[in-house]
Amino acid sequence: MAKPGTAQRIPEDLSDSFQTSDPFKILYYLYRGNYHRLVLSTIFYIIKHSPAWILPIVSANIINIVSNPTQHALHEIWINIAVILIMIIQNIYTNTLHVRYHSEAIRSVESRLRGSLIRKIQQLSFSFHNEYQSGKLQSKVLRDVEAVENLSRQLIAHFVPSVLSVIVALAYTLSKNLTIALFYLLTIPVASSLIYFFRSNMRSKNRVFRKEIENMVARISESIEMLPVTRAHGLENVEIQTIDAHLEQVQNEGLRLDILNATFGASAWVSFQAFQIACLLVTAYMAFRGLIPPGDIVMYQGFFNSITSSINGLINIYPQLTRGLESLRSIGEILASSDFEQNKGKKLVTDVQGSFSFQNVYFSYPSGKVAAIRGVNLEVKPGECIAFVGESGAGKSTLLNLIIGFYRPTSGRILLDGEDMENLDLRSYRRHLAVVPQNTILFSGTIRENITYGLPSVTEAQLNQALESACAKDFIEQLPEGLDTRIGEHGGKLSGGQRQRIAIARALIRDPKVIILDEPTSALDLISEAQVKTALNSLIRGRTTFIVAHRLSTIRDADRIAVIQNGTIVEIGTYDQLTAMNGEFKKLETLYQQAT
Repeated sequence: MAKPGTAQRIPEDLSDSFQTSDPFKILYYLYRGNYHRLVLSTIFYIIKHSPAWILPIVSANIINIVSNPTQHALHEIWINIAVILIMIIQNIYTNTLHVRYHSEAIRSVESRLRGSLIRKIQQLSFSFHNEYQSGKLQSKVLRDVEAVENLSRQLIAHFVPSVLSVIVALAYTLSKNLTIALFYLLTIPVASSLIYFFRSNMRSKNRVFRKEIENMVARISESIEMLPVTRAHGLENVEIQTIDAHLEQVQNEGLRLDILNATFGASAWVSFQAFQIACLLVTAYMAFRGLIPPGDIVMYQGFFNSITSSINGLINIYPQLTRGLESLRSIGEILASSDFEQNKGKKLVTDVQGSFSFQNVYFSYPSGKVAAIRGVNLEVKPGECIAFVGESGAGKSTLLNLIIGFYRPTSGRILLDGEDMENLDLRSYRRHLAVVPQNTILFSGTIRENITYGLPSVTEAQLNQALESACAKDFIEQLPEGLDTRIGEHGGKLSGGQRQRIAIARALIRDPKVIILDEPTSALDLISEAQVKTALNSLIRGRTTFIVAHRLSTIRDADRIAVIQNGTIVEIGTYDQLTAMNGEFKKLETLYQQAT
């Protein structure tokens, strides 16, 4: 978590790179800005790898010299030795440069890809996040990007060099002996046939294995979140068995994939070893007949070994390439998604008065069969406090999410200060509101960082005022390091009431024009609730406020109370007016009094 006031790098958006289904085009787009590094890496590879191509020629020269000493001088041997030694020594410097440039390109793409994923995850709609498990998103950011990084590394470190090795060996052999060069070319259709035969099955098994990994990560993430509930009910063994079932599924799918990869690799090795023996037989026969010098057997064997090793290497990394290509498709599920909040080109909100107009608003969740909000009409004046009450699932929190802009109406309109929110840049609008959610959301930093989150500059006076208004100052002063006390993951080192008061302080310090309070006192005892109610009354004065509460005492002083039933406002008025109506609100009040 970046500290407030520090400059933050905005990740580059790579979403446009995934608008094609061709994985190699995606890679081409991803490496924009790094092409020069790839070119330099390739040049230094050719130089550093040249000993592998020159050694067979030197070996053949030396054998031909010693097998026919009458036509050669001893210094020719030393010249050949000197040449190969110089070429070997230069490898230290050129290999370092080769690795440096391709690593710079790969690490750059890896970092940009993760940054782009994080950026897109922040932009995706809440309906998307409701349908997509967070553990699966974590798997894409971590495992899939790592697989793409490995794909890039294999392509740069093995694929391109292997292709170059084949080209150099074939080119030199063509210049020396067309018959042997044609024999070399037979390896290409063999390799292509093997890849064609195994490709579909490998792609399918990689996809299944990737989805099992995602499911496992998602389930483990849920298991960690559920740990207090699991312990409280003595369900450790049940949870362990559930996780074990997922792990066993991953193990089985991984084993099937490994066996397929092993069969593929072994088939390639056997095929090319047979070609190697055939090449030895052909060149030996040609030397025996005097068609080539004896030393050329070593040279052609060396080049053929270079070709077969390169092609065999390509085949052996093919499973990793398939996994990387599958991960590219997996990442594309996020980066190519169009289910995100569109703010580009929309009107910036520079000031908010706080009037809202709900005009026949309907809203349905993507997976819902029945509309969650149905025909809501409501006019809210600037500075007015509106409370929503009703049974669980009535649609109260959905209304708050529509006001925040997390969801857009399926039909109808919501106007902010006379402007349709559909036409507004909601990011700029949200800078004028503060939210205290039902489930307090804190991160594992200090209390100070949690309260001032996202604010570049906050004075100590402002901070102290917010703490006093939220009734949080007393308990914070009793902590070992005060405001700089680290609160653990999700604020686990604090009580529920303490966490809620920090969340209220975070809202207070923003001096918002619009306030969203979703059960703001739900985790407080009666004494703290009374203190926070006093603070909230001060906070909401002159500001448009929307409150959801089950404790009716929390909303007694609201300007108006709207009773929500099945997504519709069935009653609205002041506390006294609704009580006098003897309708749905009166029933809720009676139930509340019985419960307390």
